[in-house]
Amino acid sequence: MPFVNIRIVKQVIEHDPEGIKDKVQTAVTDSIAEAAGIPKENVWVTFEEVDETDWFAGGSRVKELRAGS
Repeated sequence: MPFVNIRIVKQVIEHDPEGIKDKVQTAVTDSIAEAAGIPKENVWVTFEEVDETDWFAGGSRVKELRAGS
């Protein structure tokens, strides 16, 4: 049974967390089920929301990186 844990920056999805998570989990579930030839019910997907101040990339906070883009 595949178990997928998706970490995402909380602020990226704050405008529609349930809607975005539903779209992502559907796409992930469908892809894994098709590739592995298993029923969708056997694919488990969880989300971990991480605050942008607690996530770093290349030594910089994601909050700072997002502000610069």
